[in-house]
Amino acid sequence: MAKEFGRNDDPADELKAEIARSRDLVAREVRGLRYEFDIPRRIKRSFREQTPLWIGAAVVVGTLFVMMSARKKKIYVDAKTGGKPKSRFLRAGFALGALRIAASLLKPMIANFITKKVGDYASSNRPAEKW
Repeated sequence: MAKEFGRNDDPADELKAEIARSRDLVAREVRGLRYEFDIPRRIKRSFREQTPLWIGAAVVVGTLFVMMSARKKKIYVDAKTGGKPKSRFLRAGFALGALRIAASLLKPMIANFITKKVGDYASSNRPAEKW
């Protein structure tokens, strides 16, 4: 039997070649998967290619956040008081207001009284100080 040219009869060599081809195929598939699942690279490329779209999306999302945070807050009314402020706060506010008005009206009289008393004290007969 004559050997054909280029044909390997050794099954180990054929098996090694098949393993090498299989390894190359798996390596190519893994590189392809790594390329497809590289999310940061894909986002950067998308931003470079579609910049106006990304900026518009950022503006829309920012506007939504602002609108959600600026919505009116719910106001709860206590049923017992009928929505009126509590009376002690009302009384305290009234007292502070009255005190402020009274202080502004009495300030000139108090200042006049103090200056008169200090003047009387200074002009009174005191024993002379000895040097």
